[in-house]
Amino acid sequence: MVSPLTSGGPSLYASAEQTDEKVYDDREMTINGRESGSETATDMQIEKEEDDDDVIMDTRPPNSVKDASALEIERWYLTFETLLPTANTMAVKAGSDSTSATAAAPPPPDLSPYSDPHLWPESTKNLLLALSCIATCLTAYSAGSFSPPAQRMADTFHMTLTEMLAAGITMFCIGFGLAPMLLAPLSETNGRYPVFVVSGMVTVVFHIVCGAAPNYAAMLIARLLVGAGNSVFSTMVGGVIADMWHAAGRNTPMALFSGFVMIGTGLGPLLCATITYRTTFPYNRHDRLDDDSLTAPWRWVFWHQAISNCVLVIFLTLLFKESRGSVLLSRRAAALNRWYESLEAAGYYGVWLPEGANPDEYVPANTTAEKKTASATITGESRLRRIRWLVKDDESRTTILHMVAVSVYRPFHMLFTEPVVFFFSLWVSFSWAVLYLQFGSIFLVFERVYGWDVEKAGHAFVALIIGAILATALGIYQDRLIDRFVPASLRAHLHFDAPESRLYAACITSFLLPAGLFTFGFSARSDVHWIFPMIGVALATGGIFSIYLATFNYLADVYHRFASSALAAQSFCRNMMGGVFPLIMRPLFLNLGIARASGLLGGIAIGLTLVPWVLTIFGDKIRRRSKFAMALNET
Repeated sequence: MVSPLTSGGPSLYASAEQTDEKVYDDREMTINGRESGSETATDMQIEKEEDDDDVIMDTRPPNSVKDASALEIERWYLTFETLLPTANTMAVKAGSDSTSATAAAPPPPDLSPYSDPHLWPESTKNLLLALSCIATCLTAYSAGSFSPPAQRMADTFHMTLTEMLAAGITMFCIGFGLAPMLLAPLSETNGRYPVFVVSGMVTVVFHIVCGAAPNYAAMLIARLLVGAGNSVFSTMVGGVIADMWHAAGRNTPMALFSGFVMIGTGLGPLLCATITYRTTFPYNRHDRLDDDSLTAPWRWVFWHQAISNCVLVIFLTLLFKESRGSVLLSRRAAALNRWYESLEAAGYYGVWLPEGANPDEYVPANTTAEKKTASATITGESRLRRIRWLVKDDESRTTILHMVAVSVYRPFHMLFTEPVVFFFSLWVSFSWAVLYLQFGSIFLVFERVYGWDVEKAGHAFVALIIGAILATALGIYQDRLIDRFVPASLRAHLHFDAPESRLYAACITSFLLPAGLFTFGFSARSDVHWIFPMIGVALATGGIFSIYLATFNYLADVYHRFASSALAAQSFCRNMMGGVFPLIMRPLFLNLGIARASGLLGGIAIGLTLVPWVLTIFGDKIRRRSKFAMALNET
């Protein structure tokens, strides 16, 4: 039996005696029969002689080693499941009748670096998940770090607080929302690794620029590019998780990813409030409000982020692995093709394939007709063939410019033509706006109502972190709890195998957002203990987490290969709303009051909790009317 090449790299060589043995599994061999020449051995017609015996001349590929060098090269599709053929070890010089070895055969390539990420050891997957979650946490940390020193920067650059927040938070969110549409095609063609490492370097550089910014304009541009660089560690981590885990095992990694987003959002203002207070007036009596030197204490808010992100980039460079399957498969094909070429250069032509492994028909890719392929049937003896491997994604891939155009156009097209994408984007955008609103509202409430300084007010973000940790734990164990407490008959009745099952938990836990907003707003009074508004912050965070996790899981399950576009649409809306709400925070809370402002936001949140309920009840009918969802069902 001819052995396939596995990730461990067993020999791909075969002797002439192996030609009568079977190779390949018929389920795994999808063949692309494009020939390098105008005519191939498999396309040659069987000529019939019109004599009394009806003799048929067999012009199939020859079974002799000395004729293998005359064969045309065939192009076949490669997948991770393809059982690789065994290489010929009988050397022959082109045009010679000799079959004696003329040179040592080159060793087979090590294909272990190009294995299917879904089959990686759990330790490797967990390492990449840990690096991705830390990067995500630092990204969220950067978003929340700007609010505590904003007033000091406004004094330094002689700007208003609103203008400073526009530079620091709004510009960050614009870069965060737009960059993935340009960077996603690069990750599809070049892989996750280079995009992650280069984006990390960009983040480090522009954190340094933020720390050294001499004026408002420099801070404006630097924060835009920090947001663009950081966006990769949020929007593409979901893709990394999908690279390594199938849908059934994706809930825990996605819950951890979402949890680290929330934890980083709380850590940013918590630690940076301490840095701001401990290094600036009135704690530091030698500090000047208008100090614009490079040693101004508030600049350490950015210096320490540049240092931490630099450490992250080093670990990413050394430990992160490429996880995009199509890129790894292309590299696998290239390694095999280079080996086949080196074998032929040494006089070893062809690989042993079953006689029945022939394509029915192939139409060149530059025509409008469809390619037709056939699965091989293992019948008869093995024969020598000269092949080169292709990857379907490489053939369907267009120019980077076209991919960027599609990456920009399709999310907006889906946003306005797909009700599921529109309402999920509206739901998650509002929740994200509330999260960003907390960057300012928590400081406003605890400083004005309870008389806390900026450092102590920053401690209120501990409630956000606690809420995120508890929500993450619930998100991880929700599937286990459902399996334990929901009978199998009820799970079958509720269609737990449908995408809408991702929303069952969110139907309940999303009510934590309005509950938290009401608790925060109506308990933020000087005669009420400060623990109650902090409980409101924790509840709201749990609700935001459940909405965020449900959005990612549901859109990924419904839209499959269009999921990146659907997620890009909600990411754009989410970050635009998140960038605007901090600007309206002070007018909203100062003009309406804390209770009414929080009540208004809580009322909107209650209305949006209908989204998962409507999709749970009518999701199947809505999906049947979706052009993209139906296109997936037809393929």
